[in-house]
Amino acid sequence: MIRSVGHISAMSPYALAQLEAPEGKPLISLSQNESLRPPSPLAIEAAAEAMKAGHLYPDPDWSELRAALSGLHGIPAEGILCGCGSMELISCLTQAFADEQNTVLAPAYAYPFFRTAAQLARARYDTAPEQDRCASVDALLAAVRDDTRIVFVANPGNPTGTRIPRAELVRLREGLPGDILLVIDEAYGEFADHLGEPMFDLVGCGDTVVLRTFSKAYGLAGMRIGWGLFPPEIAREVRKVMNPNNITTAGQAAATAALVDQAYMRETCRETAALRDEFRGRLVKAGLDVPESFTNFILIRMKSAEEAHRADVALRAEGVFLRPQGGVGLADCLRATIGASERLDLTASLLEHWMNGGKT
Repeated sequence: MIRSVGHISAMSPYALAQLEAPEGKPLISLSQNESLRPPSPLAIEAAAEAMKAGHLYPDPDWSELRAALSGLHGIPAEGILCGCGSMELISCLTQAFADEQNTVLAPAYAYPFFRTAAQLARARYDTAPEQDRCASVDALLAAVRDDTRIVFVANPGNPTGTRIPRAELVRLREGLPGDILLVIDEAYGEFADHLGEPMFDLVGCGDTVVLRTFSKAYGLAGMRIGWGLFPPEIAREVRKVMNPNNITTAGQAAATAALVDQAYMRETCRETAALRDEFRGRLVKAGLDVPESFTNFILIRMKSAEEAHRADVALRAEGVFLRPQGGVGLADCLRATIGASERLDLTASLLEHWMNGGKT
């Protein structure tokens, strides 16, 4: 038998969404945090046109996309790296800056891929307690050890949907030693941009990276395009472990065109927020614990892990798939992506019916 190397053999596979609807039931997936709407028509048109050059390798420097991001956000193009989703950038950062002699630190209920990336780099993965399902700066600072090399914070958080204000992230950066890399993952940043608390300026200090993605607000999850702003020295090392042809020509064209249509993206965020808040309000009224969310999903907390499992089973029996959160230590929670209004209405009705003991 051919065996994988030790640290890979010890890993559990990354938990994928289980999406097999019962026979006769249409699949309603609210489990993957995909966008409420398709991409901008400009992005679709640009991707189709780019396919005419599909026989050529893509631009390894993402020149047009970097220039568009630079112009939109007022950041230096040379500091931007683009990846096959932000997952690639998270993985490459960890490979470049952590190993078996280092520790990666994150909040207790952090995005699960942070752990996976640490395991791939053979680094120990530490967590810090959260407060009310929100990252705690005090807890993170208290959890720093002599061998801590990277601190990951998703803001807004996944799967919690909560966020910490800019002042707290600045306090975290100022409290960390200068040889610890802070990575702020803003995959859902566009849903909170209206609060006016950008974080890109922290990158100028040389010890912070800010990541974003086109998968959520821009509706390009299937294209796999992430990006981030990096200090020059950090970017240089990360590029050494990146695939030099990571984003397809069509993907780069779609993302660049999507940036032009900011009105479409902002409308997606507004529609999502309106549906999210209405859905959340209905579930709270039904007696469920649902924290305020700053993303395109909500976290639903049940009274126990057993109750969450029973609710999940009841929903799946009707073809509705939420995402159980036992893998991040929230076994009493289900995460629900904000989808079309009729899907949310059905989900809310099923949960209300279930909360009422199945009585009409």
